[in-house]
Amino acid sequence: MKRDDNISRRAVIAGAAVTAGGLLLEKLPVPRQVPQQAPPPQLADPSSVPGTPTSAVSARSAFETPARTPVGQLTGVSLSPIHEFTGTITPNDLVFERIHSGIPTIDPTKYKLVVHGLVDRPMTFTLNDLKRFPSVSRVHFIECSGNGRSAYRDPKPDMSPQIVDGMMSNGEWTGVPLGVILREAGIRSSATWFLAEGGDAAKLSRSIPMEKAMDDALVAYAFNGEALRPSNGYPARLLLPGFEGNTCIKWLRRIKLIDQPNMSKDETSKYTDPLPGGKARQFSFLMEAKSIITSPSSPMRIERGWREISGLAWSGRGKITRVELSTDGGATWSPAELQEPVRPKAHTRFRLMWEWNGGPATLMSRATDQTGYTQPTHAVFEATRGKGTDYHYNYIRTWNVDRDGRVTFAI
Repeated sequence: MKRDDNISRRAVIAGAAVTAGGLLLEKLPVPRQVPQQAPPPQLADPSSVPGTPTSAVSARSAFETPARTPVGQLTGVSLSPIHEFTGTITPNDLVFERIHSGIPTIDPTKYKLVVHGLVDRPMTFTLNDLKRFPSVSRVHFIECSGNGRSAYRDPKPDMSPQIVDGMMSNGEWTGVPLGVILREAGIRSSATWFLAEGGDAAKLSRSIPMEKAMDDALVAYAFNGEALRPSNGYPARLLLPGFEGNTCIKWLRRIKLIDQPNMSKDETSKYTDPLPGGKARQFSFLMEAKSIITSPSSPMRIERGWREISGLAWSGRGKITRVELSTDGGATWSPAELQEPVRPKAHTRFRLMWEWNGGPATLMSRATDQTGYTQPTHAVFEATRGKGTDYHYNYIRTWNVDRDGRVTFAI
C-alpha cells in the first residue's frame, strides 16, 4: 500500500465524465425464460464403455442446463434461475447481473483503490495490498433494488421465479472489512458519510453512512471460494450486507470520506422511492423481509398427492425467524420449516409438505425477520408505497394451481 501525500484533483477525477446514454432498468423489455437445451441421447448402458477423462475445469452434466436470462447489451440485466437451485448458495456462473455501461476488463496487476477525503493519510491500495490484510468470509445475499419490478407492473401467468425475482444471489464473500482499511488511512471525526465509486465506464457512485462502513461492510475480492467473476465486480467490489445492490459498488476504484451525502447522479436521478402525495424516500438502503416460493411455481405442472413446497426468504435487517405458508390465498397459514443454518442477511431455505387434492389452490409465503417485521400483502404494499413506486418490491408473491395441476403466477 502507498500513502498519497498529494492526490491531485485531476488524478482522482480523470476519466470521470459519465456517458449519458443507456437504458434505465425500468425501460428494459420484460425478460423471458431462456429455452432449455434438449439433453443429448443417453447410451443404452453407460457402464459398458469408458467414460470421459479428467479435465482441468469441470462442467455440468449435459442434462443440466440452468441459464440466466440476459436482457440488454451495455445496460441491462441477467436474471438468476432461482427456481432451479437447491439449498441457498448461488453458483458463481449463475449470479445475477445488473450493469450500467458494460462489464469492464480490469488488469488485477494495475488495479488501485484510492482512499481520500476526510482522512489523515490519503492512500492507494493495490489488490495485493488488500490481500495482505486479515481476511474474513461471510455468507450474504445481494439483491437489486428493482427486483420484482416487471412482476409488479405487468404480471403475467407464465412468469417463473427467475423472471419475477431473479435479480438476487447469495453466497460466501471473502475480503477485508472496510473499517480496517479506513482506520489505516486515519478517519477524521468530521467524516459521517463516504462516497464509493466504481471503475467501469458508468462510474456509478453512492453515498453511504459511516456507521455501515464500520459495521459489516467488506471490500470483497472472492465469491464462493474463487476470485470474483468480471460481472460480479472483479477484481474487487464493495459489499454492504442487507443494503440494496446498487450501493455495493462493483469494480471499486475509490472511497472518499465526506461530511454529508454527495448527492451524485445515481442517488438523485434514480434509486429514490416515489411515495403517495408527491413525496419520495431517499437513501432507503435496507432490503426488507421478503420471500418467494420457488417450487411449485410457473411453468411447473404438479400431480395429486404429497409434495414439498419450498422457497427462499431473506431480510436486510438480520435473520429470518419465521416463514408461513398458505395454500388457500391467505385464509389460513402454516409455519414452514427453516433449513439450518439460518444466517443474518442471507437466504434461508424454507419448506413444508403439502397434499394437493386436485382442487384449485393459491400458494403464498410470508417472512418475518428478527426485528419482528413481516412481509406485507400486495394491497398493503401498494397503499403504503403507491402504484408509482420504482424499488423495494417486497410484497407477498402469489401462485395459482389449476385443477389440471398447472401452476401460474398471480401477483
